[in-house]
Amino acid sequence: MLFNMCKNSQGVFNSAYRMQLLAAVSVTIITFCNGIALGWCSPILAKLQSPTENPLDFTATVQQASWIGSLISAGGVTGNLLFGVLLDLIGRKACIYLIAIPHMCFWVLVYFAPSIEYLYAARFASGMTGGGTWVVIPIFIGEIVDPTIRGRLTSLFTLFLNVGMLTGYSLSSYVPYHIIPIVAIVLPLLYLLIVTYFPESPSYLLHCGKEEEAEKSLKFYSNYTASTKLEIEKFNVKYAELKTAVQQQKSQSDAVTLRDFFTKRSLRALLIANTVFFINVATGSFTLLSYMSTIFVAVKTDIHPDTNTVIIGVVQILGAYIAIILVDRFGRKVLLMISSASIGICLAAFGTYAFFVEETSVDLTSFSSWLPLVLMALIILTANLGVIPIPAVVAVEILPPKIRAKGISISVALLSFFSFVQLKVFPPCMEAFGLAATIWTCAAFAALGLLYTTIFLPETKGRSMNIDED
Repeated sequence: MLFNMCKNSQGVFNSAYRMQLLAAVSVTIITFCNGIALGWCSPILAKLQSPTENPLDFTATVQQASWIGSLISAGGVTGNLLFGVLLDLIGRKACIYLIAIPHMCFWVLVYFAPSIEYLYAARFASGMTGGGTWVVIPIFIGEIVDPTIRGRLTSLFTLFLNVGMLTGYSLSSYVPYHIIPIVAIVLPLLYLLIVTYFPESPSYLLHCGKEEEAEKSLKFYSNYTASTKLEIEKFNVKYAELKTAVQQQKSQSDAVTLRDFFTKRSLRALLIANTVFFINVATGSFTLLSYMSTIFVAVKTDIHPDTNTVIIGVVQILGAYIAIILVDRFGRKVLLMISSASIGICLAAFGTYAFFVEETSVDLTSFSSWLPLVLMALIILTANLGVIPIPAVVAVEILPPKIRAKGISISVALLSFFSFVQLKVFPPCMEAFGLAATIWTCAAFAALGLLYTTIFLPETKGRSMNIDED
């Protein structure tokens, strides 16, 4: 099925989209790097609290572990706001370079960490890169790719993130602590080298009045060869439409003012974007991934927690792969509805299993080797079908062009804030109320997310990135 989708006229491997695909893959290398840093955390947190497996000279309490887990989101808020401002100030391409710097700082701090405070700072730095990627990468990809393949190429963000997390899980579980930073820091350097090949987005260049550079950029990303009269005519029409759209935006006002955020159109779009991001957080998928090894210890699975975590990493990739296939075929709304419903059912089931482990003396020996793993795999699989990748796509497509960069920054900053709160309170809630009650709360939010998506979320598939649509 994927091959047929790729070889047809709207497939991502169509020659007209070749440079768009290469650019999208190249800039999402940094999300792969960030995924390694995210995946690294889950097994390490469990080891830092273990008296026998700890690779460092200090141990972490439950409260300290919750700070290590949550400070990535505090860094995320900083990255969201910082790169939201820089995106229009210095351009998409410059921001693509800059988001790699905090990530490299992360690995330096991890390598030299003599105390818990170094790990706090490392996670904060990692969060800055993560927050920056959520703002910069979707907007850059959205501006350079054709609407017919935008959903698939934007979803590469999640796929690369998940592959990175699997790599991080594996490295953290089986490779010595101080070897990992030495290997991992090479990747952002490679990323910086590769992205130099790709020009700034044509939309941003037109905003800056650089028409000649914008035309060259559009030709580059359209794989323009001027081989036929029809191709020349199509390009001229496409460039004229882009110029008209950008000029229309600039004629309204070059500067984005507070009033622009309080129009009916903007408020509605911001509400929708922030709500779908909240659904992403409240269903708990990122928190479960961050504390995966600890959760498997709590439900007393027979398989080693780190092995379970690596298996879940494989499931993540499968879910992201399926989402890429389906996102432009069935649209954003349908996938988010299916994902919200499925993750809610699976969370409720996992919470029920945890309840029997924590509160009863029922013999679960015949289930402990497979049922917790299967339920968690289904949670992560269904989350990756919609709840995780779709919010970023919807936000980029629904926000008006004039406030898009800053609007995405605000929305992702709120996402990071919600994530910080959940990551910080999750371990204490597990300790105070039990894993079952904590998981059931996430299931309730998934049900509310399904209700909101069904009633209020419009379909954004195929929308123009440069023209306001109600």
